[in-house]
Amino acid sequence: MTGVNRVPALAGLLVAIFVAAAALGVGAARAGPDKDDVGWLHYQAVFAAGEQRDTAAKALGALGDLDAVPTLLLGMRVQYRGAPAYLEALRALTDEAIEGWLEGGLWLEAHPEVRAHPAYRLIKLEAYELIDPEFRRFLGGNRSRAENMRIRLEEIYWGGVPVDGIPPLDNPAMVAAEEAGYLVDDDLVFGLEIDGDARAYPLRILGWHEMMNDVVGGVPVALAYCTLCGSGILYETAVEGQVQPFVFSSTGLLYRSNKLMYDRETDSVWNQFTGEPVMGPLVDSGLKLKIRPLAITTWAKWRERHPETTVVSIETGYPRDYGSGAVYRDYFASPELMFPALVRDESRLEAKDYVFALRDFAVAKAWPLDLFTGGRVINDTLGDKPVVLIGDAASRTVRAYRRGERRFEAGVDATSLAAGPETWRIEEAFLEGPDGTREPRLPGHIAYWFAWENFLGAHAPLGETVGETAAGGG
Repeated sequence: MTGVNRVPALAGLLVAIFVAAAALGVGAARAGPDKDDVGWLHYQAVFAAGEQRDTAAKALGALGDLDAVPTLLLGMRVQYRGAPAYLEALRALTDEAIEGWLEGGLWLEAHPEVRAHPAYRLIKLEAYELIDPEFRRFLGGNRSRAENMRIRLEEIYWGGVPVDGIPPLDNPAMVAAEEAGYLVDDDLVFGLEIDGDARAYPLRILGWHEMMNDVVGGVPVALAYCTLCGSGILYETAVEGQVQPFVFSSTGLLYRSNKLMYDRETDSVWNQFTGEPVMGPLVDSGLKLKIRPLAITTWAKWRERHPETTVVSIETGYPRDYGSGAVYRDYFASPELMFPALVRDESRLEAKDYVFALRDFAVAKAWPLDLFTGGRVINDTLGDKPVVLIGDAASRTVRAYRRGERRFEAGVDATSLAAGPETWRIEEAFLEGPDGTREPRLPGHIAYWFAWENFLGAHAPLGETVGETAAGGG
């Protein structure tokens, strides 16, 4: 969710900000730890520069208290991974050959027992306020106290942009398919249909905005696209007990390389991957956004299935390079992550391999996208419920439906399935049999393996079933 090319450009500016803050005594003036207190060393390790910073970092390493690890990582992040003294101190504290900020963050995630020094919370808030005062909306007051959060403050990282630095698309202008001359056949789109209203949201546009708030088929929805974890999830935003549907934006913060979004009504912070509030007024509400079905496919295949579709206009009002493959080109082409996110099991899948994820019937399961190479129909179960998955790895397309007691095979083309002698029609919302019987679509989405494994993998099985070769999904 960061501006991939912005972080290095901001590095020099941030160092200048923090050097100026140190010169003005900002840390001491605003939070005022006693200079003989260990908290002062933590302040100096983040806000000071040059020899003063290095002396503080080395002193924290020499003390041997692991509560300094989050402070050192914060200093490395806001001073753009900073001086060798940070690494020297981290190695002394962890007894690990940590090579950089990213490795340090992975070590911290792997050690949930480590808690930051009491001074850390205010230091972090002050540091982030220097980047953007608006961060106080999410971290200020008592919001960032451990007892008021469902995630670790120590693992929240600045994503490289200010609040709403990645601007959402609210009710974007839509055009008819024949008017979308800017798209080429192979461009990937998020395709959705609700009550006959078919729409396409190109990834080459959504990648620059990462959040879309819209009303489709009369249903208020938000398409939350975390580019870093490869997941676009369609949430229904009208929630029982809320007078108005939620409208979401981007905080500019990350947790385990996952987008943290916020609702504009309460400034509560939500986990993009789980659809649950993790900080702020709604943290104990028990709310969990309902997921709606969504497909990634090519523009050509979506247009063929839905000739009446509308698609986002390229005239968004924002000056962005919406060219094919322009956004996040280097990140998508690399096997590396940009931010700390521990992957405990890469024996079957690597961190940025794609999976298709289902969460329904109070259970969750994921299938490696490569199972759908060449186009496949997979009969499997989600919990004890029989499901059928129809996919094509080449276009990153998978749709899932309930199947009852039937076993489906490939149909005569990409729009049909066979269940014995019966031919079933594949629609966006359901499968329909020859007698009008319908089996509903299930809400699934694509994601990188590291994101699924990090948030749900410990409690959700990985599908292994390989089905019959199909004509190809679309």
